[in-house]
Order: sequence, then structure tokens, then C-alpha cells
Amino acid sequence: MSKKNDNAASIAPVLERIASALERLAPPRPPEIKLNAASAFVWQSDSASLIPITKVNRVEMRLLKAIDRNLNILLENTLSFAHGFSANNALLWGARGMGKSSLIKAVHHHICKQTGKELKLIEIHREDINTLPALMVVLRRHPQSRFVVFCDDLSFDAADTSYKSLKAVLEGGIEGRPENVIFYATSNRRHLMPRDMMENERSTAINPSEAVEEKVSLSDRFGLWIGFHNCSQNEYLEMVAAYAAHYGIEIAADSLRAEAIEWSATRGARSGRVAWQYILDLAGRRNIKIV
Repeated sequence: MSKKNDNAASIAPVLERIASALERLAPPRPPEIKLNAASAFVWQSDSASLIPITKVNRVEMRLLKAIDRNLNILLENTLSFAHGFSANNALLWGARGMGKSSLIKAVHHHICKQTGKELKLIEIHREDINTLPALMVVLRRHPQSRFVVFCDDLSFDAADTSYKSLKAVLEGGIEGRPENVIFYATSNRRHLMPRDMMENERSTAINPSEAVEEKVSLSDRFGLWIGFHNCSQNEYLEMVAAYAAHYGIEIAADSLRAEAIEWSATRGARSGRVAWQYILDLAGRRNIKIV
């Protein structure tokens, strides 16, 4: 009996060293996700963690002008998802500076404020799209919450294969998209790839119709295509006036109109972004701090 005890005593240190070595070799445990820390997060792929954003850079939904139809479509889709019903992934594409990303953030805030639903906004950076499956694994562990995963300015070039990760998550994989996750993306390109690249692949391929089918089919996986177009001068001035009124900037209507038109002319464009940049300049000249 004592011999057995001696053998066990001699083996114990060896087993402890083996256990310690296995612990060092094992991958680190994923960090704990504290979803109650905020309503919006940024996905950090290096650490497979969600960084809470306590103050989101956003615009009030009522200040988004000239995109009423787009607003209603996205709001209805997101409300359906927030209440646990069917909803589509959405691709917001088109003219620069017309409020694509602002609309997503505004709709999310409006729903959280008005309904009190546990709806979280998760931003994933374009360069981290290939880690989207890993993010889905994290979000799948929290079925009690619903998540809008959002990628701004999404596009792919000829050598980029990370779009395959997005395709698998949207519809193509065995698991597919978790039912508590929806994906929204903004892009200046309807098919998420440059037109000249599509035309070049068609002209050089043996079968032109199949040459770009794989990449073009990515945009087909978005159930909603919401197009944004350049605004008219009247719509641009409406945006400027709404911002000025909201932030209490007192200026004669004629002066506001003349300055805003001159501002857009110097930039060669009219958009919501240009209107906002003018308001920032106007407020700065009048020593008004916009929060």
C-alpha cells in the first residue's frame, strides 16, 4: 500500500507540469462581453471583443432630409427585426454624403429610445470583414439580444477574397446568419465592386457571364437595396435650414441661403455632408458650440 502511495506521489508533480503545459498551449478564453455597457459597440478582431461606445456619432432622425422613403423602408425593416419578426439584410448604396451611415445609426437610436428593445448596433470595419464568422460565433452566444451588424463604405477590389466570408454569413454557410443578427452595409457601389473591374473581367473571360457572377451575387444576398441619389438645391437648403434651427443658429433666411449656396459651389457638390460642414463653419464663426 505504501508503494502505491509512493508511486502516486512521484507521478503527481509530472501530471501537474503536463497540465500547466496544456494550459499554456490552449487558446485564451474569449473576453467576457458586457452587453449592458452600451447600446453600440465596435468589433475588435485582434482580441475578438466588443468595445462599448458610450457616445455614438449620430444625427437625430428628424434632421435627415430628402431621404424620407429610404428612412421609412429601413425603419420598418429594423422595427420588424427588433420585435423578433422576419427582416432582410440591407445594402444602402449610392451618392456620397447623402446620409447612408447616418440613417442606420439614427434608426437604431430611434428604435432603442421609442421601444426599449434590446437592440445592439455592432460596427465592423471594412478591413475586418474576413473575421465576420468569428463575430457571428460571439453574437450567437447571446440569443436574448438582437444585433444590427453594420459595415460602412463596404467594397471589394479584384484581389480581395474577403467577400467570401460575408457571402457565407449572409446566406451561404451551413449555420448561416444567426436569427438574432441582421447585417447592414453602406457602399458607393451597387454591386460592391468597381464598374471598370466588372467590365474588364467580362472582356477577358472565356465565359463573360460567369466571370463576375460570384462577386455580383454578393449584393444579391441583401434583401433590401436602398438607393441614395444626389439632392436638389432645394433639398440641400432644407437640410441647412433644419440644422440651423435645431442648433439655434440665428441668421437671416436670405443670408443663410446665399452662404449655403456659395459653400456648396466651392465644393462642387450638394449633399447632407456638405450641408453639415457648412453648419459647422457657420457655428464656429458665431462662437456656437455644436454638441
